[in-house]
Amino acid sequence: MITLTESAAKKVGELEKENGEDGKRLRIFVESGGCSGFQYGMSFDIEKDGDRILDSQGVSFLMDPKSLNYMDGSEIDFDDGLQGKGFEIRNPNAESTCGCGKSFS
Repeated sequence: MITLTESAAKKVGELEKENGEDGKRLRIFVESGGCSGFQYGMSFDIEKDGDRILDSQGVSFLMDPKSLNYMDGSEIDFDDGLQGKGFEIRNPNAESTCGCGKSFS
């Protein structure tokens, strides 16, 4: 399961109001790339065959099975403070992460 913190859920809700037209939902995914081998991504997209619809803090989002396998058990936070990084993913399956926090192996 993937969980959103209260601050992440609030930010996703704001982004949905701006970008969630035509039945699109937030998609959270993993793709090859980044300085550590894999990188996280988020975009607004329509549901595709095989997608899982997950829910946390009242926010529903899409994930493909491969990405869910890499991220199962992760927590997604949002920090917009003075030193804030934006969305931050705490992934217990990552063996290592890069300094930016956007890629892992």
